[in-house]
Amino acid sequence: MTVTAPPAPCALLHSVGDRALIWLDAHRDHFRLTETDRERGSALIERLKPVGELALNMRMLFREGVAGSRQHERAGSLLDFAWRELLDGGNVLASLQHDEPFSPVPLEIYAIFHELGHRHPGLERALETTRRTATWQALELLPNRRLGLLNAERRMGLAPRGDIAEATAATWLGRHPEPWAVQMHIAYDITHTVFHLTNWGEAPERLPEPLAEYLTLYLPAWSADWAELEHWDLLGELLVVDACLPRPALDAELWQRYAAAQSETGAMPLVGRMPEGDPAEVFDTVHHPTLVAAFASAMATSRSLSAAGA
Repeated sequence: MTVTAPPAPCALLHSVGDRALIWLDAHRDHFRLTETDRERGSALIERLKPVGELALNMRMLFREGVAGSRQHERAGSLLDFAWRELLDGGNVLASLQHDEPFSPVPLEIYAIFHELGHRHPGLERALETTRRTATWQALELLPNRRLGLLNAERRMGLAPRGDIAEATAATWLGRHPEPWAVQMHIAYDITHTVFHLTNWGEAPERLPEPLAEYLTLYLPAWSADWAELEHWDLLGELLVVDACLPRPALDAELWQRYAAAQSETGAMPLVGRMPEGDPAEVFDTVHHPTLVAAFASAMATSRSLSAAGA
């Protein structure tokens, strides 16, 4: 007999995302690139990562359609801010593509805005030239990173330059290894494999059934472990994975613990309690778990509302 986990109250799920979004909006200027960040090389790629994460998570809020009017307005404003001010209408990505033609970062970030109707013809021409090379397919990427690149191509409406099933089979999750071996870096590999396969929760039916069954069996134990360690960033990602499964595997208690960890300001600590100190350093530590909180909230709220309407 299948036991269905009791759901968390929808109001609780929604409030986590609402508070997270308020904090992100209030701290938007910390996402800005400095002149030093705009220098060529890996430094720019590293500083673009938070910008891509911001855009991706705001896109998810729009897609799930569970945001209230104020959330919808905030998310739209942050997306516009990211495209026009942080990325200079795509010029920052075009410059990086010119300097680092085989970096997957410009394509992965641009795909988010392409879905929203933004266009940068020069960047698209440069990306298409690069994608025609043998080097593009020969890039030595971790399997779940390869999945991310293939999914970005699919989101752009391009034929993926590689086999998704083959890339999936090469991942840790695709090999169904010992579940007790899940250390932190493996746990993040698991969550991102699910995110890329389902296009960040948009198409959960793309998650192969054997992987869904494996996750349903072991996700509760993994999530309980990371909750016990108060690793809120990773727990948030595991809550998103749960929302991508055919039936929920986690119960309301985890969501209640997760919500209780959120600070009064709306920021979600990475591990344990909120850090103190220089605001820029605090932002660098907590912006990702706060973005994950907004994402997890949207996915869980959408799942809860769908279940209620079924």
